[in-house]
Amino acid sequence: MALLGRLRNAGPWLQQLIGHLLKREDAGLAKGRLIRILDATGVAKAGAYEKKNNGLWRMHCAFELEREQFDFIEITDQSEAELIDRVPVVPGEIRIGDRAYLQAERIAKVMAQGGDVVVRASWKNARWLDANGRAFDLIGFLENCREEVCETPARLALKKGEPVKMRLIALRKSEAAAQEARRKINKEAKAKGNKVQPQTLIAAGFVLLVTSLDREEFPADTVLKLYRMRWRIELAFKRLKSLIGLRSPPAKDPRIAKPWILAHFLIALVTEPLSQELGVSPP
Repeated sequence: MALLGRLRNAGPWLQQLIGHLLKREDAGLAKGRLIRILDATGVAKAGAYEKKNNGLWRMHCAFELEREQFDFIEITDQSEAELIDRVPVVPGEIRIGDRAYLQAERIAKVMAQGGDVVVRASWKNARWLDANGRAFDLIGFLENCREEVCETPARLALKKGEPVKMRLIALRKSEAAAQEARRKINKEAKAKGNKVQPQTLIAAGFVLLVTSLDREEFPADTVLKLYRMRWRIELAFKRLKSLIGLRSPPAKDPRIAKPWILAHFLIALVTEPLSQELGVSPP
C-alpha cells in the first residue's frame, strides 16, 4: 500500500523526467526551425443514430514540438479529410505528417509558402516520377535496396504544373516487423475477399518517407529521427482526453457541439501549464 501511495503521487515527477528526456531526444534536430506535427483525432457525436454509424467530430490539430503545445485546432465532421495545407504555413517551418497527408497538390502549396514537409508515403497513393520526369519504378528501387536506409531523388506528379521535387527515403524494417506487417495485410485482404498485390508485400518491408528538406542540412538519418517524433502528438491527444475527460458532446447541433469541444480544449490548455507549475494534477 505504501508503494501504491508513492506511485499515485509520482505523476508530476515522472512527467518532468519524461519532458526532460523528450527535449534531449529532439535536441539539434530542428536546426533552429519550427517543427509542427499534424494529425487529427475524433470525438463521438451525440445521438443513437450517430453512435450506431460511428459518427465523429474530427479535431484537426498542429502540435509545436519544441514548446510541446498545440498551436492550431479546427473542428469538422468526419466528411472532411485531413489536409496538409489546412493549417496556415509559418515560413521556414518543418511540417510532419503520416500517410494521410501524402497529397501532392497540397504539399506543393505548403512548399510554395515557404514550408518544408516530412511525410510518410506508400507505393501506390501517388504518381511517382524520377529525377528526369519519367515514371519511377518504386518497387524496383526497393527490391534493389541493399542497405538499411536507401535514398533517391523523386518527384510527385501534379494534375497541373511541374512535379514536386522531393527526396524518397526507405528504411528497411526488421524481419519480425516486416513479417507482422505482411500478416496484417493478408488478414485484412482475406476478411474483405481481396487479393494482395505482390508489390504491397514488398513495400510492407520498408518505412517510406518523402521530404523536401535539403539533403546536406538534413541527411536521411536526421529525417527519420524527425519523423519518429510524430508519436508525440498521439501522446498529447491522450493526455488531453485524460485531463479533460473529453467525450461525446451533449447535443447534436454543431452550434453547440463545436463550442462544447473547444471549451474543453481551452480548459486543458489553461489548466495543464498551471498544474505543472504548481506540481499538482488538475481536479
